[in-house]
Amino acid sequence: MARSYWLVKSEPTSYAWEQLVKDGRTVWDGVRNPLARQHLAAMRPGDLVLYYHSNVGKEVVGIARVTRAAYPDPEDASGRWLVVDVEPVRPLAEPVSLATIKADPAFEGLALIRQSRLSVMPVAKPHFERILALGKTRMPR
Repeated sequence: MARSYWLVKSEPTSYAWEQLVKDGRTVWDGVRNPLARQHLAAMRPGDLVLYYHSNVGKEVVGIARVTRAAYPDPEDASGRWLVVDVEPVRPLAEPVSLATIKADPAFEGLALIRQSRLSVMPVAKPHFERILALGKTRMPR
């Protein structure tokens, strides 16, 4: 199966990229939007994830990898919500700001621009690669 690409958002005051690096892996939980839940359900181990700092910074700061496919959120008694496990791969050499992304016509159709409040979203491979190029970071294997 082909690798998919994603973007997840976290407020750096809640769970910053540096905390993921320190922890080595985490359960990506707390998602309570039906569309974001569908995206979590589609994630597979090995998929790559752009880590975006929302509210403070508003920039892509790192690359993570899905290590465990979606499973029921242990904190959700209703059984409706899902989580995935992720691990850090590498930081971007240079963060890529939302302003930079919005100013670049190559990002037409990117969900980050169209659905700015969504916390988990797919990213087309060309958009993923463009963000890495702007961040002066090579594509992980």
